[in-house]
Amino acid sequence: MRIATWNVNSLKARLEKVLWWLDRAKPDVLLMQETKLADADAPVEAFTQAGYELAHHGEGRWNGVAIASRCGIGGVITNFGEPLQRSQSTDTGDDEPFAEARMLAADCGGVRIISIYAPNGREVDSPFYHAKLIWFDKLARWLERTSASQTACVIGGDFNVAPHDIDVWDPAACHGGTHVSDPERRAVERIVREGFIDAYRVHHPEAGRYTWWDYRAGNFHKNIGMRIDHLLVSEPLRERLVWSEIDREARKGKPLPSDHAPVVIDLDTAGHPFDAGWASAESRLAARSGKKA
Repeated sequence: MRIATWNVNSLKARLEKVLWWLDRAKPDVLLMQETKLADADAPVEAFTQAGYELAHHGEGRWNGVAIASRCGIGGVITNFGEPLQRSQSTDTGDDEPFAEARMLAADCGGVRIISIYAPNGREVDSPFYHAKLIWFDKLARWLERTSASQTACVIGGDFNVAPHDIDVWDPAACHGGTHVSDPERRAVERIVREGFIDAYRVHHPEAGRYTWWDYRAGNFHKNIGMRIDHLLVSEPLRERLVWSEIDREARKGKPLPSDHAPVVIDLDTAGHPFDAGWASAESRLAARSGKKA
């Protein structure tokens, strides 16, 4: 079983790219974030034609999460099983995470799948930052209450947190900002302590592997990025995890890609092979810096 997560940065704008990637990587389940669509506008037919069922939880031009599955979808839960709160502002932002579509869970092929899009936080100690920590607390308490870690469960999505210094291009440059602050990192560590494993790091201890690069200043080609998108697997799935990767190639080329790359894991058996492009990228970066690859 292949499971992937991808912040698509507008499913409407990136639909052609997403359909290309479904054919490229052939995941059984794809978690998506930042779809920026209302439920009525979700491209259900396009996914159906590609062989996938689609569950979508969205509010319009911001946020939005989805799960596409070719092994069934059942037991759908949105927003921790509660209705979205009414927004108090005219411009939805990260300070009202419980009025925003950020969490969707479903059963797919015998695995509980949870797609999340954590608030950005914007600036440490801002209202947006404190709202982010409150949202993570809600997620942790919901996972504990539902005993998610004791079942076959995968939590995936854009956590907007780089868990360790190895997950950012320059810890010194990032120090003092969001995504790397101790409270944010402790929020993710709380979920791990509940009984989840960072699936990517099981197979990839190396530095320089990221999931997000700013569009500006050629940051992608310089590999100035962060690893903020994650797939966490529960303890019952640990022995079933056979492979993990970040598909760097999906961040390249036309149509315009998302600023995030997909994270992929295989359970039980290896899925459809593809070259994620890390070896060639690292060779180019080493040559540019005058180092041996």
